[in-house]
Amino acid sequence: MGGLKKIGFFSALILPVLLVIGVYLGGKNLLLIHGFVFILVPVMDFLIAKDQENVPKAAVSKMTEQYFYKLITFLWVYVQLGILAWGFYVVSTSPFSIGEWLAFSTGMALITGGIGITVAHELGHKTDALEQFYSKVLLMTVSYMHFFIEHNRGHHVRVATPEDPATSRSGETFYSFWYRSVVKGYQSAWDLEKIRLAKKGFPVWSVKNQMIHFAIFPLLFVGLAFVISSLYFDRLVWEVPLLFFLQSFFGFSLLELVNYLEHYGMERKKLESGHYERVTPIHSWNASQVVSNFLLFQLQRHSDHHANAHKRYQILNHYDESPQLPAGYSAMIIVALFPPLWFAIMDPRLESWKKKTFSDTLI
Repeated sequence: MGGLKKIGFFSALILPVLLVIGVYLGGKNLLLIHGFVFILVPVMDFLIAKDQENVPKAAVSKMTEQYFYKLITFLWVYVQLGILAWGFYVVSTSPFSIGEWLAFSTGMALITGGIGITVAHELGHKTDALEQFYSKVLLMTVSYMHFFIEHNRGHHVRVATPEDPATSRSGETFYSFWYRSVVKGYQSAWDLEKIRLAKKGFPVWSVKNQMIHFAIFPLLFVGLAFVISSLYFDRLVWEVPLLFFLQSFFGFSLLELVNYLEHYGMERKKLESGHYERVTPIHSWNASQVVSNFLLFQLQRHSDHHANAHKRYQILNHYDESPQLPAGYSAMIIVALFPPLWFAIMDPRLESWKKKTFSDTLI
């Protein structure tokens, strides 16, 4: 299975290939990437048996150190920068209709947001300076660099509590959650950075403030792309910043969709001390569908990730006791867009989890 998984983690490269093919075939072929992600992947997830196999304990250390798995994530950074640069060229030379703009920008977002933020998430949890740098580069390309602060220092501390903007509440629609998570998450990142600076004796408005950097870098990136494109085509290429901000919006919205389904209704008990119980694998929704886990670098083994945030994606475990999504992320993202359908599918599962979890804690 180890060799198969190595090959499987290259499946993310299918997405940029499909986007390129779709553009040059034209017309409805622009939706090839959407069809793959939201139709073919869920069908394959349904037909293929779930992967509930864990890396043997004796092999964990060796597999953790294998450079191959890190190399794939590094490779993705250059793939994403390349496909985005190509996208700038495409919109600069193609008279897209409004429908084609929507198809192309959302297709690009499946790459930069769907895969790119997933890789940025993986790299951002590591202590290595190069991995953290690559994480920030990927987040820069979707104008969501504050995620580097809020996710690691906020979300992982407060997950499954009312204090966490990125934990969706029981009965909350995705659309309400999106607004709260985006706005409160950004505010939280500022608050966390203020605390960090205060501990080091620096004022908020200083060159040490990462939030200022994170606001400027995406603008510098798209500004440079705009200037280069305008000089090359000898006109003001307004299409470049339009594509950048459109795919950014759809990209980070895709992230928030994933946040919504990963933590829907999850709660940690508040102890008599005033602190919350420790995060365990029962506090995140898990999914063990094979194809979508390959595509997302095992992000769907989210229960283990939250319980053991230091672990690399290739050694994350499946836990039978974790609450299980009925399908992989590709399918559940579509379900989340339709609140009545989402509630009908997920609320009974959530209630079952609550009964089991809180009754077990009383024994």
